[in-house]
Amino acid sequence: MLKTFSIGGIHPQENKLSAHQPIVAAEIPSKAVILLGQHIGAPAKPIVAKGDVVKVGTKLAEAAGFVSAAIHSSVSGKVSKIDTIVDASGYAKPAIFIDVEGDEWEETIDRTPTLIKTCALSSEEIIKKIAEAGVVGLGGACFPTQVKLTPPPSFKAECVIINAVECEPYLTSDHQLMLEHAEEILVGVDLLMKAVKVNKAFIGIEANKPDAIQLMTKIASTYAGIEVVSLKVQYPQGGEKQLIDAITKRQVASGALPISTGAVVQNVGTAFAVYEAVQKNKPLFERVITVTGKSLAKPSNFLARIGTPLGQLIEACGGLPEDTGKVIGGGPMMGKALVNTEVPMAKGSSGILIMNSSEAKRAEAQNCIRCAKCVSACPMGLEPYLLGALSEKGDFERMETEKIMDCIECGSCQFTCPANRPLLDYCRLGKAKVGGLIRARQAKN
Repeated sequence: MLKTFSIGGIHPQENKLSAHQPIVAAEIPSKAVILLGQHIGAPAKPIVAKGDVVKVGTKLAEAAGFVSAAIHSSVSGKVSKIDTIVDASGYAKPAIFIDVEGDEWEETIDRTPTLIKTCALSSEEIIKKIAEAGVVGLGGACFPTQVKLTPPPSFKAECVIINAVECEPYLTSDHQLMLEHAEEILVGVDLLMKAVKVNKAFIGIEANKPDAIQLMTKIASTYAGIEVVSLKVQYPQGGEKQLIDAITKRQVASGALPISTGAVVQNVGTAFAVYEAVQKNKPLFERVITVTGKSLAKPSNFLARIGTPLGQLIEACGGLPEDTGKVIGGGPMMGKALVNTEVPMAKGSSGILIMNSSEAKRAEAQNCIRCAKCVSACPMGLEPYLLGALSEKGDFERMETEKIMDCIECGSCQFTCPANRPLLDYCRLGKAKVGGLIRARQAKN
C-alpha cells in the first residue's frame, strides 16, 4: 500500500502537460534584474555598485543576517543601477539591474559534464560552501539551506527527506530534473546526509512518476542509506509536515519545528543545487522552471537564468494565447496571479501557468452551507470555514487561538468548497495579520 499523510488531502486534476519535455536552456536575457530578497529572511546586502562589471557567478550581495542568503549574478555585463521592481508578490522590491554583455563565467566554476561523486570535505565545510553559493529551498519556501542544515543544539537530525513529490498540478520541472540528472541528485543527497551527520535518507516520489521512481531507485541502490519511497498521489503530499508524516509516521506538533521529528527536509531541486555548489563551485543562479497552460502552444521545461523576465520564457513557448485570463507564478493551488509578465525570475520560480479565461474566472461566492468539506480536506486539521468567517469579520485574535499560523496555505479548503467561498484568500489575510500581531508582541517583550 502506498504511503501518504494521515489527515485531509485532495486529488485535483493533474494536467502535467509538459511532462517528459526535455529541459531546454532558455536564452540569456538582454537585461537581467536580480532581486535581493529571493529567500525567507533578511534581503541580501549589495556589494556591487552602478558601473561595476560582473561575470556569471559573481557575488552581487551577501547574506544580511543568520536567516538570509547570498545572491550571485546569472549573467555577465555591467551593473546599470540598484533600484526597485515589482516582484511576483505584486510589491516593489529592491533589485540589481544588469545590462548583459556576452556570457563570461567566473573561472572557479567547473563547467565540465564530469560527474564528481567523492567529497573529502567535513560537515562544516560542506555547509559553508552551500551558504557561499546562496542555495535556498527550491520547493517554494526558499528557506536558506545552510540554516536548515544547522538546527538548534536541542534538536538532533536522524534522517534527510528529499521532497521529489511535485504534487502541484501542471508543474513538471522536478520530474524532468530527476529523469535528466538523477546521478547528480543522488550525490547531492549524499552531501546533505554528510552535512547533517546522518546515515539515512528517503526520497519521496508520488506514484504518478513511475519512470522517475524506477530510475532513482536503481541509482540509489548504489548509495548507502538512501531509499526511494513511492507515495500515493495526494495533494498536498509535498508539504513539509505532510511528507514527514507520510514517510516517518511522525507528526510535527503545532508551533514546533519540523526538525523536532528528527527529519531535515530538502527539495529535490535543492539537492541538485547542493551538488553543483559543493562539487562544481557553482552558485545558484539558474534553475529549471515549467512554463505551461492548456492554451499555450508549447508547454516546456527550461533551465533559465535568475533575473530573466518571465515574459521572455512565455514567448519561447509561443507567446500569450489570445484567451489568457491570468498568468500565475507557480502552480494553480498555491501560486499567485502576476501583475505583469516583466516580473523577473527568482530562485523560487518553479513554474509559470497561463490560465485561459474560463479557468481563471471564479464562480460567485455563496453563503457557507456548513457541509464541512473544507474541514475534511484540511491537511493541518483546522476548521477553514471558521477561520474564513473570523478573517472576514476581522477577529484576528480569535484566529490566533484557532491556530491560523498552522495553515500551510495549500488551498485544499477553497478547492473543495461547493459554495465557492474564497477560503484561501481569507486564511492568507488572517495569517498575515496574526503574524504581524505576534511580531509586535515579541518586539514589546
